[in-house]
Amino acid sequence: MATPDDAMATMMKNLEAKTGKSLAQWIEIARGCGKEKHGEIVNYLKSEHGIGHGYANAIVHAMKDHPSMAAATGRPTAAPKSTGGGSAVDGLFAGKKADLRPIYNALMNHINRFGKDVELAPKQAYVSLRRSKQFACLHPSTATRFDVGIQLKGVEPSGRLESAGSWNAMVSHRVRVETVDEVDAELIGWLKQAYDMA
Repeated sequence: MATPDDAMATMMKNLEAKTGKSLAQWIEIARGCGKEKHGEIVNYLKSEHGIGHGYANAIVHAMKDHPSMAAATGRPTAAPKSTGGGSAVDGLFAGKKADLRPIYNALMNHINRFGKDVELAPKQAYVSLRRSKQFACLHPSTATRFDVGIQLKGVEPSGRLESAGSWNAMVSHRVRVETVDEVDAELIGWLKQAYDMA
C-alpha cells in the first residue's frame, strides 16, 4: 500500500513533465509572488500559472520545508543559502548588471551569518530579505550601481545612510554601493541592526 510519502514522491517526479518547470523553479516562483499565507500562494499558483490544486499545494509545502516533502524527495527542498536564491537571483544579474554580482555575493556572505531565519524573496527587480518582516532589499539598480535598502525606523539618515525617500516605500534608508570594497563593516552593521529589529 502506497504511503503519503510515496504519493508525494510520484507527484514530484511528474511535476516537471506536466508543467515544464522543476520543483526548484516553482519554489522560486512561489517565493517571489509577494504572498505569505499558504492558501494565498496556492491560489496564486493555480490562478496565475494554471496548475492543479495538488501540485500547487505540494509546491507550497516544499517551499516551507514540509517534513513529508523532504522525505519524499530525499533531499532538502529549499535552495541552499550559499546560492543566494538560485535562478531567480541569477536573472537579476544578466547582461549589463553582471558586474554587480560580486557585490551581492559579498553582502550575502555576511547576511547568511545573521541567523538561520533569514528568508530570501527574489522579486522582479530586487531581492527582499525577510525575518518576521522585510528588513532589507538588495537591488542592482543600474549597470554600475547597487542599492541596498534598509529598514531602520527611527534612525536619522547620515552620510552614506541616506533616506530612501520615494526610491522604495518598503524601506526607510538606502546605501548606494559601486564596489565590493564598499561592503564594509559600517554597511553590514546597519543591515545587522535592521535584522535585529525585524
